[in-house]
Amino acid sequence: MKCFSLVLTVCVAFLILGTGCSKKENTIKLAIVAQMTGAQAKIGSDFKNGGGIAAEEWNAKGGVLGKKVEIILGDDQADPKQAVEVANKLVNEGVAGIVGHYNSSCSIPASDVYNRANITMITPASTNPLVTERGYRNVLRICGRDDQQGKVAADFASKRLAIKRVAIIHDKTTYGQGLADEFRKNLGRGIEVVYAGGITIGDKDFKPVLTSIKDKKPDLIYFGGIYPETGLLVKQAREVELMAPFMSGDGSIDPKFVEIAGSKSAEGTYLTFSPDPKNIPAARGFMEKYAAKYGEMGPYSIYAYEAANILLTAIQAAGTTDGRAVMEKIHSMEFNGSLGKIKFTEKGDVAQSPYVVWITKNGKFEEYWKP
Repeated sequence: MKCFSLVLTVCVAFLILGTGCSKKENTIKLAIVAQMTGAQAKIGSDFKNGGGIAAEEWNAKGGVLGKKVEIILGDDQADPKQAVEVANKLVNEGVAGIVGHYNSSCSIPASDVYNRANITMITPASTNPLVTERGYRNVLRICGRDDQQGKVAADFASKRLAIKRVAIIHDKTTYGQGLADEFRKNLGRGIEVVYAGGITIGDKDFKPVLTSIKDKKPDLIYFGGIYPETGLLVKQAREVELMAPFMSGDGSIDPKFVEIAGSKSAEGTYLTFSPDPKNIPAARGFMEKYAAKYGEMGPYSIYAYEAANILLTAIQAAGTTDGRAVMEKIHSMEFNGSLGKIKFTEKGDVAQSPYVVWITKNGKFEEYWKP
């Protein structure tokens, strides 16, 4: 009993000093956060797979700072409140960096939590300008912004398609409505917006809205939203014999869109996204590894991979997981990875607009137009 008391006393003493009987952390925790369940779970899986490959590669060469990289998954369920809960949980778990979130409506409130904790967050996919417009040095993205994406879409519709009448729909989210607003803002003179309105995520019957739009005879229908609703809108538009082409953004360019809409209905849909990574030599190694392990790569798989690599490279270069040191190292470095060279602006954006227009053809996506 005396021996036990002595050991207990020694442990308490060391714990007060922050050493001794407490378990020493022997991993570097990297969080990957998106919707892992529900209608957008495909994106969560793409994030997990891409970021997971980065962790596997680092661990195969000895880890980071001599420690194994451990992936911690967060499911924000595409819900802003849940995103904040997940963010607080990850902070309490001591993660060294965040790959995520996907939805801008989740990234924005969650980044408030990470900013207070000085934890660096790199989103692979959140495009709303507010993500990087609030002066948070620890919040970055490797995708483009909706003010860039909306302009490219509007220029294409105005100049390449020469439309005169357009219907604009959005899903009422930070991302979807924000993108639709940027598209509308950048339309050329003489283009009439014959319909503008929102739908609700999770609804399944959009035929009343589409029938109303049909009567207005638009040359193009623009939708700001994500692939589950895009697929249903395109499918049901054809069912009510509304044959005007659709255009949407990066949230819709996923094989699931074609699966939901059907290949025939999806044919000819225009989408804005970054250039095809198949044309980037540095991306081939990752793409081959991904295909062998998981099959077809999702649109943002390589972005999650790149975000994870940037975070881990910065931690290694900084020689510490201290949040302030890591974020400053990221801002000071140029990264040469699977997407080519990446250098961040002071705001945390990539330096150049990455957007081009794609077209859906024979159930696949092809690059179609460059601004």
